[in-house]
Amino acid sequence: MRTLRVPLAVTALAAALTLTACAGKSGDDAKKDPECPIAVEVGPGNAATTAGDTGNIPVTLTNDNTKECTFEGFPGIELNDGKASWAVADEKGTTPQKVTLQKGETATFTITYVRGKAGGSLSAPVKTLKITVPGAGDARSYPWSYGDVTLKDTRTPDASVSPIQVAGD
Repeated sequence: MRTLRVPLAVTALAAALTLTACAGKSGDDAKKDPECPIAVEVGPGNAATTAGDTGNIPVTLTNDNTKECTFEGFPGIELNDGKASWAVADEKGTTPQKVTLQKGETATFTITYVRGKAGGSLSAPVKTLKITVPGAGDARSYPWSYGDVTLKDTRTPDASVSPIQVAGD
């Protein structure tokens, strides 16, 4: 029978990698639900039909929780084409307010964008929209059916997102 000598450094590295690979959520963290589970509806909006036109896409958030939920701030919005992604800026000149929703109540925000020229060098061929709502858990992706989005430069879409507000305000 042969004896295989494994240096201590290799053994330590293997142990560290094994522990790191298992470092997901555990115990109470793994069972923890988002602070406020919500239903999200994207659109329908008034889509920009021609390059240079402005479109507005409303997003509705509905409290699906049995307790009240409070949101404050701007949602995180990311546009993706499968190869690249672009972060959407918060709407200038607006101040977020604290929004509290009881079960079944809704809040909204709006994504405003300028339609890009299909195939243009400063145009993003967006395929999906990723939304992160503060306090509502992980980001979720939705199909984008509103055409290309104009880019101000290679990293900045000509788009903005409004703060979360009570529906109807």
